This record gives sequence, C-alpha cells and structure tokens, in this order.
Amino acid sequence: MADFTDTLLPDHIAMIEAQPVFFVATAAQNARINLSPKGLADTFRVIAPDKVAYLDLGGSGNETNAHLLADGRITIMFCNFQQPALILRIYGQGKAILPADDEWAALAERFTLLPGTRQIFDIAVESVQTSCGWGVPKMALEEHRSTLPRYHAQADPDAWVAKYSQLDRSIDGLKTRPTDRFIHGSDS
Repeated sequence: MADFTDTLLPDHIAMIEAQPVFFVATAAQNARINLSPKGLADTFRVIAPDKVAYLDLGGSGNETNAHLLADGRITIMFCNFQQPALILRIYGQGKAILPADDEWAALAERFTLLPGTRQIFDIAVESVQTSCGWGVPKMALEEHRSTLPRYHAQADPDAWVAKYSQLDRSIDGLKTRPTDRFIHGSDS
C-alpha cells in the first residue's frame, strides 16, 4: 500500500542517502517521456524537507532541461535494493540552474562539482510516495563508474563548450537552456 506525505520525513532522507542510484522521469506535451538512471556518487542532495537537487553532467542529450522548461513536472524515484524493501518517489516542480544563473553559487556550494558539470536541477517537492518494493530484487553495489567524469576531465574546455552550447533542442525539438561554461571539477 502506498503512503503519501507532503514533504520528506527523516526516514525518507536516511533511505535516500543510502542509495547509490536514482531515476529521473519528466514529460512534456507531444514529447517522449524521459526516464534516466543517475548513479554518480554523491550527486543528489536533500536541501530541505520540501526541496531537493541533483548535479547533472553533460551527456548525450538534455531532455530533462527541455521538459522542465516546457512543463516543470519531475519525478525522482529511489529503490532500496537492500533491506527493507522500499520504493520512494518524489513528485515536484523542477528547474535547471546553470553556471551563468544567479542561483548557481549558493546551490553549487552544496556539491563537489565534477568535471563536465553542466547544471544542477533544483526541485520543489510537492509530494512524496513510499510503497513496498517487494518486487524489486536485492542487489549490491560493486562500484561507481568513473567513465563519465574521466571523459569530461580529458576534454578540451573550448571544444566542450562548443559542443554543449549547441545542444539547444531536445530529441523532440523542444528548447533547452544549454550551458556556456566548462566546469573542470571543483570550479564554480
């Protein structure tokens, strides 16, 4: 049976902090539903019981950014792959905060910036749902992959900016706000 709350409770936060992976879903009218796994270590933050954020590195597209511009809705899902079985969903309204934005400095200081950081997604929590998770297998984390941060760390900053500043449309042609700044690591 599902339980709903308006904000994250302390036991929700503890469960979130123990998970090595989370899933992000967004949608916009007349566009594909976007569902992405996120698993880089230490990239999700509970800012307050009604606010969360996650660090996003450059990838193959920018669908979450486009969908949030068009619609604003976002769902984050965590599955406890250990005991106790539990699924936690955060439903909210999100927006991309880019390095050029006024809100960047305050939000970025909450993270260890990784090479290739292009934005931070800031999410206002509207509701939280927990459910049993009895159908989710028990699994153990072997290790986090370092491929994506390593790829970005080796990139030429000018070529990186040229590539990612051109990603101004989603796969369905929706407008995005591309970044114009290369984050090499702990820079902000």
